This record gives sequence, structure tokens and C-alpha cells, in this order.
Amino acid sequence: EERGQRMKIGLVGLGKMGHNLALNLKDNGHEVIGFDLSEESRTAAEKNGITTVASLSEQIGRLSAPRILWLMVPSGAATQAVIDEALNLLEPGDVLIDAGNSNYKDSVRHGKVCAGKGINFLDVGTSGGTSGARYGACLMIGGDQKAYDLLAEVFDQVSCEDGCVYVGPAGAGHFMKMVHNGVEYGMMEAIGEGFAIMREAPFDYDLAAVAKNWNHGSVVRSWLMELAEAQLTEHPDLADIKGIVAASGEAKWTVEAALAEEVPAPVIAQALFERNASQMGEENFSNKMVSALRNGFGGHAIVSE
Repeated sequence: EERGQRMKIGLVGLGKMGHNLALNLKDNGHEVIGFDLSEESRTAAEKNGITTVASLSEQIGRLSAPRILWLMVPSGAATQAVIDEALNLLEPGDVLIDAGNSNYKDSVRHGKVCAGKGINFLDVGTSGGTSGARYGACLMIGGDQKAYDLLAEVFDQVSCEDGCVYVGPAGAGHFMKMVHNGVEYGMMEAIGEGFAIMREAPFDYDLAAVAKNWNHGSVVRSWLMELAEAQLTEHPDLADIKGIVAASGEAKWTVEAALAEEVPAPVIAQALFERNASQMGEENFSNKMVSALRNGFGGHAIVSE
């Protein structure tokens, strides 16, 4: 099939998500120049045919105007450090994309700072886990409309069908992703509780078979239910998984937004509090299930028994 424009893209962050996205971009005919502070991550990317450089200045130097810098970096201090450095190296008309899990308020601020320098900013909420990054992600995009228009074809190529949407000014993409993660917390908690009840039932259920059945034609069929089946098959009774569940901060932000908007969100709030309780070592099967699901979609570490 006829390909669109071949873009040269600087990808910052070659961890689980960035590495897979780089391969996805490459599959779609784009030239990726990757940068990561970790030499190990750079070497792994090089082995898969991704060109890498050892500094942000070298990376930006190898891009041509309008330069496209796509960040897949942990939110908070790490993202801030990259943006601070990038703003001194980029030029008016260039595009800066934050596709990490940044707080939407940071993205609103970054949009303003970029606008002041004539740089186009996009905040891209990215869902679908590591397999999505590799074969078709779900992208929720906010920021400068003209920057989106420039890259619309690229975003379509790396996302799954109907998995890309432009939703408004800077911050809109990350706000949508934040709420998405809150919903995800609630769904995972419900799945965890359901399987905990099934496990204690007066009947002897094969939990992997239950998950498989629920994922075919039932109202609760979903990727999370597929992952539940896969994890229950690979880890019978989740015996080797500890029920300690980390929280990335996204649901906390969702609950804070709900409080600010005075919108009741009891399920999302309770799911967050359950995760917090799990950190205190309150061991239960529901928490084991949530831990297993997180590992399934995001490669999040499982604490093993």
C-alpha cells in the first residue's frame, strides 16, 4: 500500500513502552532516533535496529525542522528535566510530545511555556500497555491543533483502529487518560473481588475456566478478563503472587479531580484505598488478582511469594 510521509522522530525514553513504540514507528516506515539515559536500554534498542544517541542535544541535532521530539518518560521530575533541557534546544515551529502519564496540570503549564517559545506542544495519554505500544495503542491527544494535524497520520498508524482521538487544548489528553486509569482501577478491583468470592464459594471452580467463559459473550468480556484467564493459567490460584498492589498516582489524581468537581466517585476512590491498604500487607486474593492484571497489561512487577 502507498505510504504517507516518512517522518524523522526523536524518541526520548526507551523503556518498556518507548522501546515498543519505536518498533511500531519503524514498522510504519518512520525513522526513529532514540535516546535514553540508560546505556542498557539504548543497547537493547540498537539490537532491534533502532538508531540511538547518548544525549538529548545530539538527538535534537540529528532531527530536521520541524523537529519532532516524542517523550515516553516517567511522569514528574524525569519528564520535567527532559522538557527543561529540550526547551533550550528546540526552535520555534518544532513539536514537543509528552506521551507519558503526566499530571494534566503539568501539561497545561507545559503548553503555555512552549507557546511562549513558539514550540508546539501535544500531551498524549497512551493506553494499551506494552503490546498496544508495539502493535496498536490507544491515544488521547491534547495540545496544539496544528501540531496534531501535522502528525495525525503518524498517530493513526501507531494506534489501533479508532484508537486515536484529538480532544482539545494542552492538558485535555492527560486529563482523559487520568480518568481512564481511574475507571481501570475500579474495573480491576471489581474483577479481583469477584474472583475472591468465586474462590471461597461452596463449589470447586477452575478460576481460569471461569475467566475464559466470562470473556466469551458475557457482558463483562474485556481485555482485563483475557489477562485474568492468562494469569490464572500461568499462576494457578495466583499462589506465587503477593497481594501488594502499587498505585501509579493516576487514580489519586482522578479522585482529586472528582473532589474538586464535586462529582461522587465512590468506586474509584475505594479501589484506590484498597491498593493503599494492600501496601500495608493486608493479604487477600482480590489484591493478588489486581497485581496479576497490572503485570499482564503493563509489565508491572509482581511481588513474588
